[in-house]
Amino acid sequence: MTQMQALLQEFEHEAATTRRCLERVPAGKHAWKPHPKSMALGRLASHLAEIPLWASMTLLRDELDMAPKGEKPHESLNLESPAEIVAHFDRYLADAREAFQKAQDAELARPWTLKGGDQVYFTMPKGAVLRSFVFSHMVHHRAQLGVYLRMNDVPVPSVYGPSADESGM
Repeated sequence: MTQMQALLQEFEHEAATTRRCLERVPAGKHAWKPHPKSMALGRLASHLAEIPLWASMTLLRDELDMAPKGEKPHESLNLESPAEIVAHFDRYLADAREAFQKAQDAELARPWTLKGGDQVYFTMPKGAVLRSFVFSHMVHHRAQLGVYLRMNDVPVPSVYGPSADESGM
């Protein structure tokens, strides 16, 4: 098994769990926040749905400029309906799968840069970007979403083991 195949398996596992969480985003709670400093539920779910796009962008490009000169800066998704959130996640996930399947292991060592105009935020090997800014980022925000679901009395799906709402999965 290649490194890319192993990363794709890990990504698929995390994506399946993430999708189960996104499927449970309650309608009509888009603006709900657990705290004034927190992200709104709809915005958090939209951001989580967008994370697979970062896998594609990492594998298919050598840099991402969030604010290219003379162009409109990148705007994150802020989807209203749970169905839209899942649909975007599925579309970005399909694109990410395709990028993983086409990529070679040598890509993992290539540098990738995130910047905003003239400001370089970081440059890291693509493998490190995938593990930190894609995989770990997805897990982080999925955990936040789990708390939001719990606080809204929505059953939390099993993630790495049973949840209080689902046992034996």
